[in-house]
Amino acid sequence: MEEKHVLVPVAQGIEEMEAITIIDVLRRAGANVTVATVDRLDIEAARGIRFKADCLIDDCLGTKYDLVVLPGGIPGAENLKNSDTLKQVLVDQAESGRFFGAICASPAVVLHHHGLVTPGECTCHPGFTHMIDNGNVQEQAVVVSGNCVTSQGAGTALPFALKLVEILFPAEVVKDVRGGLAI
Repeated sequence: MEEKHVLVPVAQGIEEMEAITIIDVLRRAGANVTVATVDRLDIEAARGIRFKADCLIDDCLGTKYDLVVLPGGIPGAENLKNSDTLKQVLVDQAESGRFFGAICASPAVVLHHHGLVTPGECTCHPGFTHMIDNGNVQEQAVVVSGNCVTSQGAGTALPFALKLVEILFPAEVVKDVRGGLAI
């Protein structure tokens, strides 16, 4: 099976439950996950949990990923939005037809801000729906629209991460990951 490369951009104030769930589940599936920060390597997440990113987002320019996926949280999503390098990575990912996604505030704050989601064909945290075409979102835990995958928030992080595994890997890998998680 061909190795899958995934980029998970993070920033200060990112929602840790979303970030860690995405990273963990994709690594359980066998993905080569790179955690890249748009600011400092030492991350302090939204609820005070600290972790260290693998590299800076600038180090990821020019690398092709099967998936680029953004955790949410505030101010994390705002910090992601403000990164010109991340914008370049996301636009390249979308234009090349490769998968990208976001959860919680990031579909609205980052992807919509950069013109990368289609109103009516995405979801986000209910507190941010007004930012997408005055609330034109689907009220579902996970929405797949073309090569864009969005989700609502920390409570949907596991179904979101599993959907990403389903998109990238064969059914037997999905079954193994689900079994390992006892779901």
